[in-house]
Parts: sequence; C-alpha cells; structure tokens
Amino acid sequence: MATHASKDEEKKIEWWQLSLLGVAATIGTGFFLGSGIAIQMAGPSVIFAYILAAIGTYFVYESLAKMTIADPQSGSFRTYARKAYGHWAGFSSGWVYWASEILIMGSQLTALAIFTRFWAPGIPLWVFAAVYAALGIVVILMGSSGFDRVENVLAVMKVAAILMFIVLAGIAIMGLLGVTPGPVTVPQSVDSFFPNGFRGLLPALIFGFYGFGGIEIIGLLAMRLKKMDEAPKAGKVMLLVLGTIYAISIGLAIVMVPIANFVTDESPFVTALNRYQIPYVTHVFNGVFIIAGFSTMVASMFAVVRILTVLAQDGDAPAFLGKKIHNKTALPAISFMAAWLVVSVIFSVLMPGKIYEYFTTAAGIMLLYNWIFILASWGRLLELTGGEQAKRVLGFILVALVVTGTLFSPISRPGFFISLAFVGLVAIVTLMMRKHWNKPKDPDMPSLFTKIKR
Repeated sequence: MATHASKDEEKKIEWWQLSLLGVAATIGTGFFLGSGIAIQMAGPSVIFAYILAAIGTYFVYESLAKMTIADPQSGSFRTYARKAYGHWAGFSSGWVYWASEILIMGSQLTALAIFTRFWAPGIPLWVFAAVYAALGIVVILMGSSGFDRVENVLAVMKVAAILMFIVLAGIAIMGLLGVTPGPVTVPQSVDSFFPNGFRGLLPALIFGFYGFGGIEIIGLLAMRLKKMDEAPKAGKVMLLVLGTIYAISIGLAIVMVPIANFVTDESPFVTALNRYQIPYVTHVFNGVFIIAGFSTMVASMFAVVRILTVLAQDGDAPAFLGKKIHNKTALPAISFMAAWLVVSVIFSVLMPGKIYEYFTTAAGIMLLYNWIFILASWGRLLELTGGEQAKRVLGFILVALVVTGTLFSPISRPGFFISLAFVGLVAIVTLMMRKHWNKPKDPDMPSLFTKIKR
C-alpha cells in the first residue's frame, strides 16, 4: 500500500493557522441551529453537553495529532485505521466518512438555500443550492492557498458573530438597549437545571458533539504544519476557544428567555435577541448562518476530495479518482464529489423535512463511528502512557454515551437506525471487496501491527 507520506507541495502553515482553520471547519449551522434543539431537550443542562463534547473532541483530536506526529500520512485517520487493523478497516472507515460528509454537505446546501430565500422568497431552493455548490467548488479549485484564505476570513467572521451576540446579550440583560429586560431565568435547583432529567441530557449530547464535528478535517490539514509537533497545541487552543464561547453564548441565551420560548426552526440566539427589538438582528444573523454553512460545507468538500483521492491511490476506489491535473488539482475526485452533491441536494429538496433531518442526524452519528476507529488505532499503533490510556478509555465511553443517547429521543432515534443501515451497507461492500484484495501484505508495510515507539 502506498504510504502517501508528506511529499505534496501544499503551502506549510503555522499552528495558529491550523487552529483558525479548525474554527472555520467546526462552527456551522449545526451549532447556530442545532443548539436550539438541544436546549429543548436538556434545558439549562445543555451546557454540560457542550462541555463534555469539547472534552471528548479533544481526546479524539489528541490521539489523531499524536499519530500524525509519529507517522505523517495524507490519508490521516483512514490510513491509521488500515495500518492498525488491516485493509477492511481503512476501506470501511474511508467510505463511512465519505458517505457522512456527502449527506452533511447536502444538508448544508439546503440550509444555505433556505436562509437565502428569506431575502428572495420567490426563487426556488435548487437555484440557491446550485449557486452555493458552484462557489464551493470554485474555492476548492483555487487550491490549498485559496482554501486557507477563504476559510480564515470566514472563521474570523463566525467568531465575531458569536462575540457580537455575547456583547449584545450582556448589554440587553443590563437594560442598556432602551427596552426593559425580562426576568433573568437562572436555574436555582437541580430540577430546574435538569428539567427533563438525565434522559433529557443524553439525546442532547449528539447536538453538542455535532457542534464540534469537523475534527477529522483538521487531522487531514495537520499534514501541512511547519512543525508537526505543534499539532496538539493547535487543537488545545481551538477547542478551548470554541468550548468557552459555545458555553457562554448558550448560557446567556438560556437566562434571557424561558426554555419554552425556544423552537427547533429558529436559532436560540435570534430567539433571545428578538424580544429586545434590536433593528436588523434577524437579517444580521441570517447572514451569519449563510457564512457558517458555506464555510463548513467548503471544509467538508476539501475533506471528501482528500479522502477520495487517498482511497483511489490505495485501490479502494476507481483508480482515475486518484489522478491529479498537473500534479496539483484532483479534478476527477472533485467532479465525482460534485455529482453526488447534486444527488444529495435533490434528495434534500424533494424529501419531507423530517426525513432529511433524520439523514443528517445519521451522518453526525457516522462521524462518531470514525472517532471510535481513531481512538482504537491510537492504542494499536502507539505505546501510550497511563494518562493517555485513561483519555482513550474516557473517549470511548463518551462516544458510546453519545451514540446510545440518540435512542432516547424521537428526533434522533431514526438517525441512529439509518446510520446503522449505512454502516451495514459499507460492511457488505467490504466483505465483497475482500475477495478482490491480495492476501499477501504489502512490502512497504512490514510493521502493520507493530507499535511505533516514541
């Protein structure tokens, strides 16, 4: 098997640039809108969902970063799964991830179209979806430098939007907006903090973790660091920033309005500010949602193209998908992604809203299945310290808790079973493909199950 070590000509980046790209790949409509669903489920205890998600995400990121430092691979988590557990693991990990990201991109495009139609209600959704898809592909065709520039700008804008909400919320609570503030609803007891008990917090966890989805993309980008050993620092800073602003912004929204006021089809931040009659706040945040959705969609496009190229180079996808034009642009993989993106958008437009919501929830759960592969590969390929083993075990427990928690709500339960169907399909294809794989081990992988000593 080809190792795909770092031999590309992509521009190297500093650790803080990786942190910024991580913010861009992470903050999306999953946070701005999904947090409203989580608040309805868990009440004020939803803050715990996002704190636990930040901790669990860091465990997974640290494991991925340390494998990258020890053995840089452009295929990242997918290559480590193959090295740790064999061909079947790399194949299934890559295709499960590909399928989940295709569904997520389709949902992002649908969301972008809906947000934009807020300003132009007479234009069909598919027109806006097609425009955003074309713009995303243009960014990908600009190469790594163009991708960096666009994502860095959008990352700053998204963080600025959240900070703007925090500032406005603070001013509103103090009554400085010219509108008498409503009563601040700070939970005073365990029952008020957990209005739906632990059974309410469990299904909310998937939305907390979904708010940090995209960590695999940062694993792919870590290959471009100037100093590879700074990858863990980049993740710590990124997750500390995200975890802090997530918890503060959601906490402010919760104390500004009663829990019953939050709805699933409106951002909790818009709900919280609307009562203060701030001019143009709905329009401003509608623009923020478009920026967030476009940014995460482009990041997903980058990851899908990268994974598809590596799958092809390893013989796990048609060989032509691994080709690059002038050794730079993966045009076949981009074209293949675009074709499936069209299919995904068609499904999102034609399917009833709830059905496609179930598909996107399933995609989020499928990302967590890959997190299990990452944690498992970490312990298989590296010799871990006692502290690292503890983090690995806690990571497994948190991911298992999140996946199991989806069964406790009718909103997320269908997504769990749909995710199992997708994984089952990949498993069937994997079993069929085993007949075509060569049994002898690749000569350039003599230490497939050998731990890498540090």
